[in-house]
Amino acid sequence: MSTPGDLTIEPTEAIEILTPRDVPLGGPRAMTVRRTLPQRSRSLIGAWCFVDHYGPDDVSRSGGMDVAPHPHIGLQTVSWLFSGEIEHRDSLGVHAYVRPGEINLMTAGHGICHSEVSTPATTQLHGVQLWVALPEQHRDTARDFHHHTPHPVPLEGGGEARVFLGTLAGDTSPVPTFTPLLGAELTLAPHATVTLDVDPSYEHALLVDHGEPHLAGTPVPAAHLAYATPGRPTLTLTNPSPTPARAILLGGTPFDEQIVMWWNFIARSGEEIAQARLDWEKGSRFGEVHGYPGDRLPAPELPSIPLKPRGRVR
Repeated sequence: MSTPGDLTIEPTEAIEILTPRDVPLGGPRAMTVRRTLPQRSRSLIGAWCFVDHYGPDDVSRSGGMDVAPHPHIGLQTVSWLFSGEIEHRDSLGVHAYVRPGEINLMTAGHGICHSEVSTPATTQLHGVQLWVALPEQHRDTARDFHHHTPHPVPLEGGGEARVFLGTLAGDTSPVPTFTPLLGAELTLAPHATVTLDVDPSYEHALLVDHGEPHLAGTPVPAAHLAYATPGRPTLTLTNPSPTPARAILLGGTPFDEQIVMWWNFIARSGEEIAQARLDWEKGSRFGEVHGYPGDRLPAPELPSIPLKPRGRVR
């Protein structure tokens, strides 16, 4: 790791700030999340294709999370909490919990369905839900599920990291991915400056949970996503505040495939999306979630215009 006093040469491209938008999650008992990816200006950062940030929500007022069984294809879901607890059930037969500081990664591949419900003991719900697009050669892979609890790693300059995917600050997550990825929770001490050695072939994004840290000299407001181009061997983060700041750092090699995203599906054509929707409505392909006390989510109607592929901004 470089020290703050080292000479760091960064590319001249400015840090891009992506603004969140509020989106209801789930069915009629939906909670609201802040979505920063995808956007019209940018659909992918590495293979990361979906970034939702929610809370802190008072569950006694919001009702918490109750997402009935719903299907996925062509992606991996990454669940990470700051507070609260979520019960996960899926058609692989996994019954698990999402807890603060623990990653749950579910691989949809050819098809899986799952439910997500905050537990009765949860009083405050706060976290992120992330998706990773699977590359062409692996997008029909078998269902899978992984859980990992990363240990906090101290950061020179003031702070710590919890690396849930990839490698950072000398720590490597054992959770497998199908493209090179980075995912870590970063906490910056008051007035800290931290310079992280990163893979220069990666593009990176910083999602700020609280505080207003600076990435490569650019202030990043809370709930916003800052994008950094490939070619940077280091990332410098500064917390000018007298209170700690917290953020999620994401990264990966540029994902150069075109994808079609609709509802909970990632495919390569509108025809594949339509077939997945039909399979879900017929009750085939995705299996069943056992133990959820209610009906599964029905698929929405397909749009009347053709679904357009999207890809990386060049």
